[in-house]
Amino acid sequence: ADTERFLPMLNRHIQHYGKAPRQMAADGGYASKDNLKEAKAKGVKDMAFHKKKGLKVEEMAKSDWVYRKLRNFRAGIEAGISYLKRCFGLRRCNWKGLEHFKAYVWSAVVTHNMVTLARLKPA
Repeated sequence: ADTERFLPMLNRHIQHYGKAPRQMAADGGYASKDNLKEAKAKGVKDMAFHKKKGLKVEEMAKSDWVYRKLRNFRAGIEAGISYLKRCFGLRRCNWKGLEHFKAYVWSAVVTHNMVTLARLKPA
């Protein structure tokens, strides 16, 4: 279950950066009272699980506004991932091996960036 993966992910972040993030937004699959309690104990000030699963907004974030901002930030990231999947072939990678997978993702992201820059060219 995703709920079991939340704390190892948070601990890996703390190990890498030396501290917990001030704010976090996560998918509803990670939501649980224990995960919220542990995240707060580790120093996360505001937490937004997409689906509340019995959690109150007041428990997760200092205000409804902060909760909505974090939830919408996560939704924007999901939209970007969806766009890369639909338009640039990141739905499925048939290339074998980690190095080839990295090259596949790299080529899709570079192509996306080039399309974005082309749209921004001056008239």
